[in-house]
Amino acid sequence: MAFYECVYMARPDVSPTQVEAITEQITTIVTEFGGSVHSSEYWGLKSLAYRVKKNRKAHYVLLNIDMNNEGKAEMERNMSLNEDVLRVMTLRIEEMPEGPSIQMRAKARGDRPDRGERGDRGDRGDRGGDRGGDRGERRERRDAE
Repeated sequence: MAFYECVYMARPDVSPTQVEAITEQITTIVTEFGGSVHSSEYWGLKSLAYRVKKNRKAHYVLLNIDMNNEGKAEMERNMSLNEDVLRVMTLRIEEMPEGPSIQMRAKARGDRPDRGERGDRGDRGDRGGDRGGDRGERRERRDAE
C-alpha cells in the first residue's frame, strides 16, 4: 500500500453538505479496495487563479489516503465522472503527514498576516504620488502655445 494526498475542487454552486457527500463516496471507494482515509480536510470556498470550466471559485477538499494502485485508479475514474468535481490531483507521498495541513494552520491563525498601514506593498519610494512624470510640463507647453 502507498500513501497518497488527494485534493479535489468541487463546483461553487454545490453546498458544503454535498461536498461532504462526495467525500463520503470517495471514502467508500477507498475502503472497498482495502485502503483507508487517514484524514479529510474541508478548506472551504476559495477563489481560483483562473477560470476552471467557467467557474471563478471552488470548494477545496484534501484527503490523506493509504491505498493500492487499483483503488487510486477507481477513485480517480469515479471523480472524473462526477459532474460536481472540477479538478482532481492525487500525489504519492513518502509518509503520512501528522497534524493539520498548512492551509488549516493558516486558517487557524488568521487568513492574512498583519500588513501594517501601507498595505502589502510596503514603501514604494519615489514611485508613488504623481504618476505623470514630465506630463505636467507637456501640458504647460501646450497651453502656452
